[in-house]
Amino acid sequence: MTPINRPISRRYAALCGLVAAVMLSACGESQKPPAPPPPVVTVANPVKRTVTDFDEYVGRFTAVDSVEIRARVSGYLEKVHFTDGQSVKEGDLLFSIDPRPFQNTLDQARANLTQVRAQLAYAEGDLQRGQQLVRDKTITEQTFEQRLQAKRTAEAAVAANSALVRQAELDLQFTELRAPVAGRIGDRRVSPGNLVTGGSTGSTTLLATIVSYDPIWFEFTFDESSFLRYERNAKNGADSAKSDDGLPVSLRLIDERDFTHRGRMNFIDNVIDRTTGTIRGRAVFRNLDGLFTPGMFGRVQVPASPPYEALLVPDSAIGTEQVRKFVYVVGADDTVSQKYVTLGQLSDDLRVIKDGLLATDRVIVNGLMRARSGIKVTPQMRGAAPAAPAPDTAPK
Repeated sequence: MTPINRPISRRYAALCGLVAAVMLSACGESQKPPAPPPPVVTVANPVKRTVTDFDEYVGRFTAVDSVEIRARVSGYLEKVHFTDGQSVKEGDLLFSIDPRPFQNTLDQARANLTQVRAQLAYAEGDLQRGQQLVRDKTITEQTFEQRLQAKRTAEAAVAANSALVRQAELDLQFTELRAPVAGRIGDRRVSPGNLVTGGSTGSTTLLATIVSYDPIWFEFTFDESSFLRYERNAKNGADSAKSDDGLPVSLRLIDERDFTHRGRMNFIDNVIDRTTGTIRGRAVFRNLDGLFTPGMFGRVQVPASPPYEALLVPDSAIGTEQVRKFVYVVGADDTVSQKYVTLGQLSDDLRVIKDGLLATDRVIVNGLMRARSGIKVTPQMRGAAPAAPAPDTAPK
């Protein structure tokens, strides 16, 4: 009995082991987790907007009027009539030079003029009497000519002394130095009591400097290619926004983010600098609050194209591959693909796309780290209700 049953027992044991292995394998397969759902990304169509290309340049503010206050006559400075750095109006009294020597010179010139006028009146009367006497042959022709000459000499003396009086009046007037332009004056360079040198030579004494501040100029330079582009745009009528006052421009200061200050171009130089290959341009801005100061730096935006329709996407949606720029777009089958694009300027956190994108493209604007070219995603339009979460199919 025992030898006969031993093979049957062995086959039975092998069969039981095989069944157990199959059952264990089936149980292991039932425990394998399901594949993860496609990642959720936010997509949006490009924004259509009318934009204008701009060029940016760095420049400096310069005063429209800058005047050095120098004395026209020499004398001792008597008084200063302003506070350093204050705003002055045209005609305001700034400095006073001791007027007494010039008043004396004027009085003397007027006295000399009165004297020669009296001599002229006597010479005219003597000449009138001589006319009758020469007709009566009482005096000779030579004597009459002498009286005529005396009258002419007296007239010349009156003219010369009249000029001396006018010059003395000017010199007396020049003892009061007034502001020739409105603006902001700097600090005084000479204190009262000092001798100042006047005249028209280069050795005259500098007393102060006045710069105008409203309006104010902004000067900058741009290259030859930009100059040619502006000229061609102007000839083609591209600068439709241009008026008689000049092309509108925008400006921001070094501590500002946006170009909020508005001005207009009012000058372009007539020559290109041979050394740098650039040409000088100038814009004018209002400066009612005195914020702009001559010598201050700023950045100016100049229109570089006519207005045109463009597609824009968020700047954060643009990726970089070496030197090329790209965006991820989601196709009709929810597959991600990569599109290389040509970028334009930045406008309100949106980047102008000049080439490589269609208006119907669904661009990934959020979830870029979860997107790869060729994978499936779950797109959700920006602004739409969030998608329902995938059901939890994991075994409990």
